[in-house]
Amino acid sequence: MVQDGIDLASLDKFIDDVKQELIDARHHSAVDRLRTKVFGNQGVIRLAMKGLASLPLDERPSVGRVINDIKNELERLIADRSEEIDSLEFTKKLGPEPIEFSIGGYDSPGTLHPITQIQRKIEEAFGRIGFTEARGTEIETEWFCFDALNTPKNHPARDEMDTFFLPEDTVVSSASKYLTERYLLRSHTSTVQIRTMLKEKPPLKIIAPGRTFRRDTVDATHSANFHQCEGLYVAEGVTVCDLKAVLNFLLHTLFGDDIKFRLRPSFFPFTEPSFEVDMMSKNLGTLSNQWIEILGCGMVDPEVFNAVGYDSTKFSGFAFGVGLERVAMLLQGIDDVRMFYQNDLRFLNQFS
Repeated sequence: MVQDGIDLASLDKFIDDVKQELIDARHHSAVDRLRTKVFGNQGVIRLAMKGLASLPLDERPSVGRVINDIKNELERLIADRSEEIDSLEFTKKLGPEPIEFSIGGYDSPGTLHPITQIQRKIEEAFGRIGFTEARGTEIETEWFCFDALNTPKNHPARDEMDTFFLPEDTVVSSASKYLTERYLLRSHTSTVQIRTMLKEKPPLKIIAPGRTFRRDTVDATHSANFHQCEGLYVAEGVTVCDLKAVLNFLLHTLFGDDIKFRLRPSFFPFTEPSFEVDMMSKNLGTLSNQWIEILGCGMVDPEVFNAVGYDSTKFSGFAFGVGLERVAMLLQGIDDVRMFYQNDLRFLNQFS
């Protein structure tokens, strides 16, 4: 049923092997490797779920429940071991001597987090060219996160292995043709664009910074929690030339005058045409003088305008999205995204 000879009969032994590997794991890196082995794109659980398609229809529900029970157990085991390692590392840092908690604290005024610094720099820059800031909720419905953005129900982005859905019994009634929709943690801040267009009429120039969530396997370059800043400009006669001018302004503001960038054709369901944006600079350390993918963009698809009641024959617009962690890592030479979330003052004080 699954590659490498793993089938339902051998999954119990696989769980035993995972338990032993977790017992032997002494660092988070070992737990991360095991998590990838179990839940990654080529992990045992994902391959087992894909194998359901080859079973007879009457067998799929029962086999699916077995695989889901195994998945839940492995998630619990890995999470428990990760907490144990946190506790062990904290105890080790305390050392053999007890801490005297009555001693006064450090006289530190604090500083902005590096992600916040990047976000405020982008907000200030776009404020100079007439963009306003829009905010939205981090818990959304399927319509705002997918349907309104021309992402149909069979699109991979709506796979529960990729998206944080709330429990199935958590639904919201909708006045649209989608009578009931599930709640989820937003996977992009494009939802803010939809909410803003429903409230305001063109012309419209906004940026939408904020936190987003996807079920990525956490490693040096991926995080289940990350930050985006998306932009949207809608008016009569907006073209790719306008998009390129704004991107030129953004990238030069962030990375200085000594950069080059290019638009590379790509695909997003909510823009047409769509582009990946690559940039090159001689001031990026080991990444200097090579093309680096930095953000995605494109012209807003007419289907998106139709979903919010805009006249797609009269108005056009562009949208783009950039990851704030990605920008901060490039600017500061940081090679592990997890460092942003560990609250290590030795790391954070470098940006004061």
